[in-house]
Amino acid sequence: MDVPWSYSGDNGPEHWHTLCDWYAEGAKFPLQSPIALVHDETEEPIDQDLTFHYKREQFTEKEFKNTIHFVPFDKASYVTFQGVDYHLTDIHFHMPSEHIIDDEQQELEFHLVHMNEEGQNLVVGILFRLTDQLNWICNQQDDSIWDFKNHEQWFDPSMFLPERTHHFHYVGSLTTPPTKGPINWFVFDWVGEMSRNFIQEFREEVLENNNRPLQDRKDRPVYFY
Repeated sequence: MDVPWSYSGDNGPEHWHTLCDWYAEGAKFPLQSPIALVHDETEEPIDQDLTFHYKREQFTEKEFKNTIHFVPFDKASYVTFQGVDYHLTDIHFHMPSEHIIDDEQQELEFHLVHMNEEGQNLVVGILFRLTDQLNWICNQQDDSIWDFKNHEQWFDPSMFLPERTHHFHYVGSLTTPPTKGPINWFVFDWVGEMSRNFIQEFREEVLENNNRPLQDRKDRPVYFY
């Protein structure tokens, strides 16, 4: 059973590791997330083969862990990294963004969480700015695909992916309790556009300022592709 936590007060981020043994164990991983990402402080790229295999599938909306989660029914979408398949298990968002790129924080960050057969996670982070344009969700995707009444959706998660594929890669942790690691993080440097009206549909269920503070980079390598 999860122990309640929040983003402020006695069960805020600075206290997560004290709330239970499970959270304390996760906090022992030294390379925590999120971190500040700076183009001029990245390492030379090494070979990698991150590929996306996303398809249209059914998702349900769930409110837990201080945000809205879109959870796939069949886990049909996946990514492949270094020859290993990681299936999409969850999509959720933080406001404002948890990662900061070149000292700039965005209004919104979506996390696409994946897991392989060994239970290891891989997370893709995509930053967005909000726009008041109507009739689409993000990146000019038509909003007619969304069924707010029944809280079950059919969509291709590729709708959240950026037009340009340049991204940072580093090893970190989950950004919510238990903040366990190691987690392979891939954060795109392209900033997308998300409909403010779309996000407003979930504001009552999303905790205000649900972003974990930046963590110490600790000289870990960050690669840029």
